[in-house]
Amino acid sequence: MKEYTTDKIRNIALAGHGGSGKTTLAEAMLFRAGATDRFGKIADGNTVCDFDPEEIKRNSSVASAVAPLEWDGLKFNIIDTPGAFDFEAGVIEGISACDTVIIEISGKSGVTVGAQKAYKLAKKLNKAVMFFVSKLDRESANFYKVFYSLRDLYGTDVCSLVIPHGKEGHVESYIHVSKGKAFTFDDKGVMKEVPLPEDEHLEQMQNALTEAVAEADEELLDKYLSGEPFTDEEYIKGVKIGVKRGSIVPVFAGSALFLEGIELFLNAIRKYTPAPSEVDYVAYDKEGLEVNVKCDVNEPALLNVFKTVADPFVGKLSFFKVLSGKIESEMTLVNSTTGENEKIGKLLTVRGKKQEDAKVVLAGDIGAVAKLSNTATGDCLCAPSRVLTTTKMLFPTPTLSMAVTPKAKGDEGKIASSIQRLQEEDQTIKFETNAETRQQVISGLGEQHLDVVVSKLKNKFGIDVDLEPAKVPYRETIKKKVKVQGKYKKQSGGHGQYGDVWIEFEPCDSEDLVFEEKVFGGAVPKNFFPAVEKGLRDSMEKGFKAGYKMVGVKATLLDGSYHPVDSSEMSFKLAANLAFKNGMAEASPILLEPIGKLVANIPETSTGDVMGDLNKRRGRVLGITPVSSSMSEIEAEVPMSEISDFTTVLRSMTQGRGSFEVSFERYEPMPSNLEEKIVAEYKLTKTEE
Repeated sequence: MKEYTTDKIRNIALAGHGGSGKTTLAEAMLFRAGATDRFGKIADGNTVCDFDPEEIKRNSSVASAVAPLEWDGLKFNIIDTPGAFDFEAGVIEGISACDTVIIEISGKSGVTVGAQKAYKLAKKLNKAVMFFVSKLDRESANFYKVFYSLRDLYGTDVCSLVIPHGKEGHVESYIHVSKGKAFTFDDKGVMKEVPLPEDEHLEQMQNALTEAVAEADEELLDKYLSGEPFTDEEYIKGVKIGVKRGSIVPVFAGSALFLEGIELFLNAIRKYTPAPSEVDYVAYDKEGLEVNVKCDVNEPALLNVFKTVADPFVGKLSFFKVLSGKIESEMTLVNSTTGENEKIGKLLTVRGKKQEDAKVVLAGDIGAVAKLSNTATGDCLCAPSRVLTTTKMLFPTPTLSMAVTPKAKGDEGKIASSIQRLQEEDQTIKFETNAETRQQVISGLGEQHLDVVVSKLKNKFGIDVDLEPAKVPYRETIKKKVKVQGKYKKQSGGHGQYGDVWIEFEPCDSEDLVFEEKVFGGAVPKNFFPAVEKGLRDSMEKGFKAGYKMVGVKATLLDGSYHPVDSSEMSFKLAANLAFKNGMAEASPILLEPIGKLVANIPETSTGDVMGDLNKRRGRVLGITPVSSSMSEIEAEVPMSEISDFTTVLRSMTQGRGSFEVSFERYEPMPSNLEEKIVAEYKLTKTEE
């Protein structure tokens, strides 16, 4: 692919709800533009953007994919993003890197949650937005139902530039609203002008568009008020200004599967969307002061890495957008996040899974580079003369955790290193080895997300694993003060073992063991005190009632006895262990469970359902605060053992609109009936061992 100057580039992200047809739209655009010679189908597993084995298996996108095309003298960098909420990281990557977001909506399904979330993110990141209503070939597809739903949600900024003419599921032609012309499309997607049909919606749409264009520019407003009609050039000018400012959100129509409306849409992207040279990019200097970056090839080099692909054989591939200057192989840039130098290696232009060498990547363009050693997603690489950072991409916090266990012995060590490689690709994956439960725990955004991680561990790294519920790290403590003896005596020929201690155990407010000694008259020599403490600490780690770490215990060594020959550190350590067991049995031991603070943002209409669900989980609602006209924030305290599946349930209750975060708050005594169940399970496990 040839080099394109900044003004000849358009960076476009396709976003929307899962199943709305984004990958098919990308395929239609690529095919109509001649970037591919075959129209791939999702069902056949041969589309350009869904090339990953996981995507082919699932018939849906799980990651963002870049696919450039050339159209009428311009280069469009298309970024296809996933629709499933479990793969939100790909949406954030794609929208962060683009200048315009195309939100696709199924004419059959209507305005769904995924479309609304994409619109909200696009507006938050100050991106231009356009809608494409697709699947108009389907029975019960209704363009106008979608259009008026969008107007109800987002107001009169929403203006249709293309409307379908015909019956539901059978569009006879597509009318270009500003031109007042109608077109049909052949099986290659080539459009042909046809006589303009009488359409009851056309005049209404034209009036709405004309008013929006007039409000976009003072000169156009003056002309509108004087009663003069706009020319084609003036419509283009007004719409482009409005799209860039966000005061016009155009709506287009078509059927990607049958290439209907695609040529009109490609022409619209060319005319109405901003080039990188027309976009204001913001960065920050070393002092944190805001810097306006001019997207110009003559400025110092600055790029932002928005996506990383980790391959065990090929190595790491970093996708980047050039915010200013130009990027060439062998140049050395500074990573403003780490402060380390990074030498640029082989540059690539990537379309799906196909890679093509590139000599240079100019300002505003998107490229990829292999094997950056010190750069991660979200990092900026800069010319040493101007070191800047950009606003970091904010990824959602993982909310579903599962324990991962290898099917083959000896793979435990491989799991950690392999997941670390997957974390380079997806920053919504978290991993830890829990020292208390002795489990390796992986966290993600949902069941599909973790299922994909498991598949990638097998397919990329050859590690076959199972997922199981993560154990809850309970605690144990005591409620009574007791005084007990621990005496260890063993004679087996020669020197024996002898240790004898009297220890007082009592509750206290401490995460760790509080150890004191009040021994009089040398009943226990001082040199054995550390052994006694060590024996107690080891016992505290193993627990007494159900094998969990004990907390809130104070132990005071009061008395004891020793043998001048047979006593040793080991014998007093074992004596302390016996005292611990004797004492815990008498001190009314109980289990403590971790309590989490949960903050959930939910639609007001779901408040009752969510509160009811939290009550079933033994949660305590602390308060409800309105955060917008339609959303509320619920604060609650919930036992950590009760929220393992809350991600799935909340998504179902709120149709994907709800979100939450949870953080550890404190430990509390566990209800006795639940404690008995945990203890019984522990005893069963010990019996089986």
